[in-house]
Amino acid sequence: MSRSAEPLSQAMVLLERLEPGAPAKVQANLDSFSPDAAELVLGYAFTDIVSRDGIDLRTREMLTVAMLAAMGTAPSQLEFHIRAAMNTGVTREEIVEIVLQVSVYAGVPACMNAIIAAKKAFQATNES
Repeated sequence: MSRSAEPLSQAMVLLERLEPGAPAKVQANLDSFSPDAAELVLGYAFTDIVSRDGIDLRTREMLTVAMLAAMGTAPSQLEFHIRAAMNTGVTREEIVEIVLQVSVYAGVPACMNAIIAAKKAFQATNES
């Protein structure tokens, strides 16, 4: 895959697909930290990795939910990616199964934290 001339623009297009309205919020958050943060973090993550061919976006979001849930250290990112997964076609039932799978391989505490994030994401999705 060749790197785009404007990785941040490409990253923002993908971020908008994951959650409408997210690019402005994320960019404002990162810009308040450092003027280079959005380009460095999002340009790499979303342009160089998430946009690669080989795994469709729906599957990537399912994997991301599983990994963030297993880590157990990024609740706001997990909640965002649960919503993003649902926005790419992952069902609520599939999210439940992913979270339950986490209990076996990452432990019950990680699963319990993921349940909290999933419930928040489900509530936010139902409200929109």
